Amino acid sequence: MDGECCSTSSATANSAEKRKQLHKQQQQQQEKPYRGIRMRKWGKWVAEIREPNKRSRIWLGSYTTPVAAARAYDTAVFYLRGPTARLNFPEYFVDGEEEGGHHLSDMSAASIRKKAAEVGARVDALETALQGSSSSSSSNTSRRISGKPDLNEYPSPEDGDDDQR
Repeated sequence: MDGECCSTSSATANSAEKRKQLHKQQQQQQEKPYRGIRMRKWGKWVAEIREPNKRSRIWLGSYTTPVAAARAYDTAVFYLRGPTARLNFPEYFVDGEEEGGHHLSDMSAASIRKKAAEVGARVDALETALQGSSSSSSSNTSRRISGKPDLNEYPSPEDGDDDQR
């Protein structure tokens, strides 16, 4: 009887480990790097948040980068729940009850949505520009070879007749 008791406890331990591994695999498959965001099928990242004590959600926007969506979520959750909120990027927020002239508890859902969308759009533009500048520096020579000249640039003597042959 003792052997049966131990085997059942080891079986439950094995099933608990299997559940943990399965849960871990599901989390990795979801590829959800930040709180409050998700990725659409076509690759855009969206952010939304639930209003406290309500069933409704506040739509925070659609972004090209997960960082921008996470920053929009952080802005909204900070204004909804205050400085004790769990943020993705806590280093970007200052401590205090008043931010930008608004008391945290006085903001409506529309003003929170507007603030979050502004932050998300700014971060998205910066992230996209950074990604574009790193890829454009490597493709600068390929753009010149592809045949699309910069119309604002005065032609140099070495570009002269070689391209027209």
